[in-house]
Amino acid sequence: MNSDRDKPRSSAARVSRTSISGSRAMVVGLFRVSAMEVILPDFVAMEIMERMAEASPRFKARLAGVSQLLEGLTFTFGQVIVLRKLVVSGNAAATAANILSNERLFRFGFASCLVGVGFHIAWALLFYNLFKPVNRRLSLLAAFVILVGCAVQAVTSVLYLSPLLVLGGGSAVSALTAEQLQALAYVLLRLNGIAFDVYLVFFGLWCVLIGYLIFRSTFLPRILGVLLAIDGLGWMMYLSPPLANSLFLFIAVAAGLAEFPLELWLLMFGVNEQRWREQARAAGQ
Repeated sequence: MNSDRDKPRSSAARVSRTSISGSRAMVVGLFRVSAMEVILPDFVAMEIMERMAEASPRFKARLAGVSQLLEGLTFTFGQVIVLRKLVVSGNAAATAANILSNERLFRFGFASCLVGVGFHIAWALLFYNLFKPVNRRLSLLAAFVILVGCAVQAVTSVLYLSPLLVLGGGSAVSALTAEQLQALAYVLLRLNGIAFDVYLVFFGLWCVLIGYLIFRSTFLPRILGVLLAIDGLGWMMYLSPPLANSLFLFIAVAAGLAEFPLELWLLMFGVNEQRWREQARAAGQ
């Protein structure tokens, strides 16, 4: 019996030494509580969960604002800025040459996208926690919607890197000519763009749901909810990418009027903690 108990403890010690360092410790602490129950002794895991539960709504809201900001910076850098710099529209050969001559930048863009997905998951879970007192079922639905969106984001990141693997050659593509490899890499980038459009639809639906929850809440300005719902309807236009592209200026303006004010409000003020607790008590939470 003693040997059986010693095995998970020794395994936990090895895992904790290799996996928990620096900022990674915070990620594990916030979003992998179940894993920590294995890695750490029970009393330590229980103490961490209690501290998370006791974290003030204002702190959670500000942390959500930080996650929103970091997700926007990292994912936009990789998916928009880097690709816009390297991809030459309609020219597979020039695009391939740009990727190969800027391989370090391309890989950094891929890594930036993946980090952005992580921040988005954090942002989604924090929002779920914040809006449970308003409507638990709707908040859970919004969380499921955006987690599906995050999964699509991850697929987008895989498609982001795949052109580099194709252009790097190897036995799997040795039968293809250089022109065929360039064309295949370009097609994969086009698929990346299509996957990104699909993600925007899920993100738009999430914005509509969260906008409604903000409007029904008592702890955030209702105008933020109205603007976010309008913003979400704009992103959902990517159900028809040609239509969305023709209306992109209006979609971008709606996003700027909704997402930036919400982000700033969360960072500066968080939520009205007293009203949040009152609404949570009224909801029986």
